Amino acid sequence: MNLTLLLLVPMLTALVILTCRDLFSVRWVAFIGSVIQLALGGMLLVQYNAARAAGNTAQMLFESRTSWYAAWNIEYYVGVDGISIAMILLTAFVVAAGVLISWKMEVLTKEFFFLLMLLSVGAYGFFISLDLFTMFFFLEIAVLPKFLLIAIWGSGKKEYSAMKLALMLMAGSALVLIGILGIYFNTNDGSGHHTFDILKISQQHIPLGIQTWMFPIVFTGFGIFTAMFPFHTWAPDGHSSAPTAASMFLAGISMKLGGYGCLRVATYLMPEGAHQYSGAIILVATIAIIYGAFATLMQKDLKYINAYSSISHCGFVLLGIGMLTKTAIMGAVMQMVSHGLMTALFFGAIGMMYERTHTRQVAQLGGLLKSIPFIGVVFIIAGLCSLGLPGLSGFVAEMTIFMGAWEVHHFWFRLATILACASIVVTAVYILRAAGSSFMGPVTDGNFLKLKDASWNEKLASIVLIVAILSIGMAPFWLTNLVGPDSQLIMDRLLNIAGH
Repeated sequence: MNLTLLLLVPMLTALVILTCRDLFSVRWVAFIGSVIQLALGGMLLVQYNAARAAGNTAQMLFESRTSWYAAWNIEYYVGVDGISIAMILLTAFVVAAGVLISWKMEVLTKEFFFLLMLLSVGAYGFFISLDLFTMFFFLEIAVLPKFLLIAIWGSGKKEYSAMKLALMLMAGSALVLIGILGIYFNTNDGSGHHTFDILKISQQHIPLGIQTWMFPIVFTGFGIFTAMFPFHTWAPDGHSSAPTAASMFLAGISMKLGGYGCLRVATYLMPEGAHQYSGAIILVATIAIIYGAFATLMQKDLKYINAYSSISHCGFVLLGIGMLTKTAIMGAVMQMVSHGLMTALFFGAIGMMYERTHTRQVAQLGGLLKSIPFIGVVFIIAGLCSLGLPGLSGFVAEMTIFMGAWEVHHFWFRLATILACASIVVTAVYILRAAGSSFMGPVTDGNFLKLKDASWNEKLASIVLIVAILSIGMAPFWLTNLVGPDSQLIMDRLLNIAGH
């Protein structure tokens, strides 16, 4: 498997889109490109499992290395493990669904799909990079398209939201850059040269004094991308103003870049720093979970409901990482995948509703299940996944985190686990209230009875995401078997080098 194909396919798709002269060609080129990405993700999973079954015990598979800037020892160095593949599959599913949801986009359509493909390039490159500078490069690629998608195709206070998002994420990027340079100047490749190579760095011990100040910088930088409290304020405004596909990408993929970076870079490369600051991470995560849940209760706009609930759900990711147990870390990865699929489905359903009713205010909606039953079912499935209904991916991911967190025999950590569990009750309240008010009861506007249900492309986009959610909820072992061994590798480093 040549991992560079994951970058070339969306890049070539984007370039071909720019040459198209009609909407029909633009849409189908984007769709075919997204299907190829999904097929590549599936092939990667099959070949990875086959290689592991054949006894290949290398930490990373399908590695490829090319010198990029020799003076700084920067390389185009890529490879994957089970955690990377889980993120790649998430990206492929959300890209395919986002293209389908945007099928009727008629304003600057060519430019819109071009930016969506560029976003996917940044995501794939980030998840497969084994060189810290290359990883940072792809992280930056994903920032500008987000700004443009919101500023040009957004709604409401779109300029304000786009600028706020860009400034906050650039601040996070600046912290990440400072952190990786700190790592670079305190490690070497064995021949006396400083290195950005993640695997070589993982074989060394960064001095504790360096980890003490570098870990919070790197973790906070990536944490901003995952809307970590109190740096979360860009997320609700960005989500509410973004077009539907951009919201799906932003919550489903982009916020996962932060969680992945917190795990792969901060926690894995600086295990002593992770132990030192685990209490602070758990405190911040617990506040985010509780605050996000209660803040969602106060929202009247469906997009704001999903945006604030995302802050709460991404808090579970940080909680799992902060607990520093294999099961909790595995749950954090599963939560990233589950939340990415669920929130993309949620934003897709909200976008379909808004396109027909021209409102996202819960008080103005009612009885929609009579006229748009398919969209109603999609919304309810996304909501049930969010509140952790057994049989859906949300339940599996959150329960794995809770079980891993309970393994830590510490009063305050267990109290944090109990509070996080209790937030599920609040989640159930706002989800069931939003679904009941919007789809059940009497029809609040006679025009709602004339609405048309989901079109073929909207149905296909929803089915793609629902199948992925059910595949985790009903048969989670393929995902646990995929990410479990690599979670153990991270755990081994945390135990051995940190001396615990």
